[in-house]
Amino acid sequence: MGRKSEDDRQRILLITGMSGAGKTTALRVLEDLGWEAMDNFPVRLLSRLLREEGSPAAEGARAPLAIGFDTRTRGFDPEKIIPQVQELTQRDDLVISTLFLDCSGQELERRYNENRRRHPLADGKPVAVGITAERELLAQLRHWADAVINTTDFSSHDLQQAIRGQFADDAAREMTVTVSSFGFARGMPPMADLLFDMRFLDNPHWQPDLRPLTGKDAPVGEHIMRDPAYAESFERIRDLLLLLLPRYEKQGKSYVNIAFGCTGGRHRSVFVAEQIAKALHNAGFSPTVLHRNLGARAAEMIEGPPQS
Repeated sequence: MGRKSEDDRQRILLITGMSGAGKTTALRVLEDLGWEAMDNFPVRLLSRLLREEGSPAAEGARAPLAIGFDTRTRGFDPEKIIPQVQELTQRDDLVISTLFLDCSGQELERRYNENRRRHPLADGKPVAVGITAERELLAQLRHWADAVINTTDFSSHDLQQAIRGQFADDAAREMTVTVSSFGFARGMPPMADLLFDMRFLDNPHWQPDLRPLTGKDAPVGEHIMRDPAYAESFERIRDLLLLLLPRYEKQGKSYVNIAFGCTGGRHRSVFVAEQIAKALHNAGFSPTVLHRNLGARAAEMIEGPPQS
């Protein structure tokens, strides 16, 4: 058999580096991206973890695997780790890469003093002594690593963005946008990021021929669009969302929930949610549309009896 394509091979990312440089943050982001993440794993057991090529374990789920290790890891020995990993890279069923997280000694010392943690190699001595000893121990790994990220000037958020940018696949990079409608009379949605109250628009409920219909029906939409406030308010909401959504995506936000409310959640909010979803789709987004209260009990029980 020929060599497997990269899509069929198990993707392994080994993450190491200076203690305090951000390994825990990197693993947490990768986990959010769908990777299986393990921290402080004894690298000498890596071959046993991955089993032999062709075994049931090797032929199982192909979720990418991120493994973190550093000087705190039991049995840590760079001179043994490198040849062991190099041997595993010869397997046809694996794609292995290594990420080294670096940081200046001064910044690491500041971080340790700020959080009052003990450096693993300080051994009762000043933090700077442990940092120097660790840098010497890791020099070989840093030189050998496939990628190096220096986090000296990074905030935690900056590192998260860097990891997403380098290791997210196309599906994971895409932000999930949900556009929903709801009725205020049944409570506000708890997870809405952006919420718009459409109760200022003329209510189709008070038109007997429109009352049994919903915002998905053309006559209801035509009625709402005749309201003088509709066109301008819709355009402003649409333009605001088109301004904000790319910025949310750039900040690494995975989910954005946009909610439109009216009294009963059957007419105005439904229509506007549908129209906004179409506008977002035309702008290149792929929104999911949900209508919370379309299947609810009769609108009259929420919005009151017909007006005389």
